[in-house]
Amino acid sequence: MFKLEERKDEYQKICDLLRHHSYKLTPQRQTILKAFLEHEDQHLSAEDTFMMVKHNYPDIGLATVYRTLDLLAELGILQKNDFGDGRSRYEFNRQDEHHHHHLICVQCGEVSEFDEDLLESLEAQIEKRNGYHVIDHDLKFYGYCEKCKSALD
Repeated sequence: MFKLEERKDEYQKICDLLRHHSYKLTPQRQTILKAFLEHEDQHLSAEDTFMMVKHNYPDIGLATVYRTLDLLAELGILQKNDFGDGRSRYEFNRQDEHHHHHLICVQCGEVSEFDEDLLESLEAQIEKRNGYHVIDHDLKFYGYCEKCKSALD
């Protein structure tokens, strides 16, 4: 269950940001936002999110979930990712954290993160050699997770 006490400040900041941009804080948006706070370590698709929230808010529609996720991504609250499986996945956009990258299992579809960022020195070289100012990068590795790799052996 969502422990608002533990995440109250973060939840309130997001609610304030929505209001600041003249968006209503509807019960559907609150429910979706709470689902992401409860599962912040996951990369949720609209369908995943819908399945999580429909039992708490049975009248919510999949289209509402899609619109809300796109809105939260547009406002920079969520980051929208494409892991090549035909579904967009969302996660909190942690601008104050070190950039992380993704490991994607081609067999089971599991997505995990790793924080080692060896690209910072490459970005500096690119800027120095080419005069190109890099503002972001995205790195994904595709392969087999430990479980699927073991099953192949």
